[in-house]
Amino acid sequence: MKIWFAVFFILLGISGAYPQKIALLKYDGGGDWYANPTALPNLIKFSNENAKTSIDSKPETVTPGSTDIFQYPFIHMTGHGNVYFSDTDAENLRNYLLSGGFLHIDDNYGMEPYLREAMKKVFPDREFQELSASHPVFQQVFQFPEGLPKIHEHDNKPPQVFGIFEEDRLICLFTVESDLGDGWESPEVHNDPEEVRLKALKMGANILTYSFEN
Repeated sequence: MKIWFAVFFILLGISGAYPQKIALLKYDGGGDWYANPTALPNLIKFSNENAKTSIDSKPETVTPGSTDIFQYPFIHMTGHGNVYFSDTDAENLRNYLLSGGFLHIDDNYGMEPYLREAMKKVFPDREFQELSASHPVFQQVFQFPEGLPKIHEHDNKPPQVFGIFEEDRLICLFTVESDLGDGWESPEVHNDPEEVRLKALKMGANILTYSFEN
């Protein structure tokens, strides 16, 4: 499977002829996986214009149990509530991540306890590890010397970012108490100041470029 991903990425990169495609994860459990509908399109546009990525402007939607996930080097997941992975979902998602895929999970507030429980099914022998501000994901195209930016306030807690690793490779990134996806949304959705939206978009572009390069 790792060979398959390597060939896939090489083909994508030939002369920049074909844009990369990314996807949004549609999961079970009742959580609103569809939250922030303008977020990914806006992030893609910003990243293509400012971080030299070449990503298809329309993100796809995939389910964790489908083999379709292997078409996408980057999958985004968000929501506020419950997350459920069946045994098939968990095995397929584990194979995807171990084969070279990357999953970014952004807690849109209230998702964290359910997500952590669901991910135990995917990786029962691994724990999320907190990333420090020195991690390369904060030093890609844009510099974040203090780590993950705070976009929306919920519980008066600092923003945190956690990861799951395969050896030295970060395969799953979990952003908490930040609400990056809200910052990616169109300006009229949350009426955030432009400098706040810009922080969110820059951090998102860093995550995308990191996932493609590692």
